[in-house]
Amino acid sequence: MNASAVVLSLSDWWDLLTHFLGLSLMAVGGAITTTTDMHRFLVLDHAWLTDAQFNAAVAIAQAAPGPNVLFVGLMGWSLGLNSGGGLGQGLEAVWLGLMGLGLAMVGILLPSSLLTWLATRWATQNKERRAVRAFKLSLIPLVMGLLLATAWTLARGASQSATAPVFWGLTVLSTWLVWRTRIHMLWLLGAGAAVGAFLSAWP
Repeated sequence: MNASAVVLSLSDWWDLLTHFLGLSLMAVGGAITTTTDMHRFLVLDHAWLTDAQFNAAVAIAQAAPGPNVLFVGLMGWSLGLNSGGGLGQGLEAVWLGLMGLGLAMVGILLPSSLLTWLATRWATQNKERRAVRAFKLSLIPLVMGLLLATAWTLARGASQSATAPVFWGLTVLSTWLVWRTRIHMLWLLGAGAAVGAFLSAWP
């Protein structure tokens, strides 16, 4: 997709903000659990981002130090740059990138932060109630389901390339290593990046 082909109106920017405001309240287990719907909204429904841009935002934020919610900011940044025609267009594209970053981050952080603050206060005051304990236990399968949906969304994009067998092999191997060993996740991320760089350079 050509970055210059993305044209956003004021209503589109508003839709971006309100969509992320809604997703924020669904981010049980972290923003990463909502990537399936982000992909649907940004890539499939509006074509504001490509699959490659979407997956790159998630991968960079997971590998970089700091909170992994930064991938939302990277998506907003990429969307803004696309609407400005790319970095080569100068300050206007940078400004649109910063606006996309800001709207996405405010949207994903504001409602969930307020809800978490209020819910934590209430749960602390009522921690012995059966309903509070039951609610905490019920979140486990919900978070697991959202994480599996996220993994499937990211895997579907990668599995369409010629290197799909390598991708699935690494996925199975990484899953086994996380389950059966104490190898730190950063080593696995680094190994995946090295394999990806090698495959992209392969003729």
